[in-house]
Amino acid sequence: MNDMHEIRPGQSLELLKELHILTRDGTMNQDSRRKLKQVYHLYQFIEPLLKEVQQAHPNIQLVDHGAGKSYLGFILYDLFFKERNDASHIYGIETRDELVAKSRDLAARLNFPGMSFLNLSVAESTLSDRLPEKIDIVTALHACNTATDDAIHFALEKKARFIVLVPCCQAEVAAVLRKNKGKALARNALTELWRHPLHTREFGSQVTNVLRCLELEAHGYQVTVTELVGWEHSMKNELIIASYKDLPRRRAAERLGEVLHTLGLEEMGQRFSCDPASAEANKS
Repeated sequence: MNDMHEIRPGQSLELLKELHILTRDGTMNQDSRRKLKQVYHLYQFIEPLLKEVQQAHPNIQLVDHGAGKSYLGFILYDLFFKERNDASHIYGIETRDELVAKSRDLAARLNFPGMSFLNLSVAESTLSDRLPEKIDIVTALHACNTATDDAIHFALEKKARFIVLVPCCQAEVAAVLRKNKGKALARNALTELWRHPLHTREFGSQVTNVLRCLELEAHGYQVTVTELVGWEHSMKNELIIASYKDLPRRRAAERLGEVLHTLGLEEMGQRFSCDPASAEANKS
């Protein structure tokens, strides 16, 4: 087979064909090499998190929100979980029936018993008894608009040790900025940053992710923001990784409130919630 040196030893060739990383005859083209590069690049960020959880306890519980075709879950299972003989499990959360059914079928064909796929919204999954009370890692790749925020709230509720986000389609903050623009223009020269419609959209997207980072920090997480190299074809290539370190919360909580107030986004306080009690208890 051509290009075998580009594929890691032990990987399921059937899976790579299903994900269209390999063609049906087992070869690779320029597009499939690009896809494989993207997959490995993302995996290099997640693998150390898996190993860190593994050192703490053997059975890793991972939830992938807005899973779509669950390519991330399948790749993680194939590269990391497949050889482990323990109770580790990956849960794919997806609202589209047909994608859930296809993922279940593929997991059965590949003999990946440690994978489950649930037909739930991200918000519904927080209350579902089909998921464990404690989750180690939460991922959400291109969970659209507020689904990313629901994934954050799920992770906070489940006391996740790590959260991995590639946000997508952040329209809600931009809509509020647009709605309050006339009132804010007279009050604050900073409104020029989002006066024009194109800037409103772009600035709204940027602010959304800034607020998400502050929210996570206000819950004791250490947050890093980086770029997914090789995803140049997509504007949605911002990668946010949050690691729970029980850090002081007060300053982040205060900054979150200040940003909401400065930009006239007070009505968004419920979505980007912080924990005032925790922030007060961690005053440093």
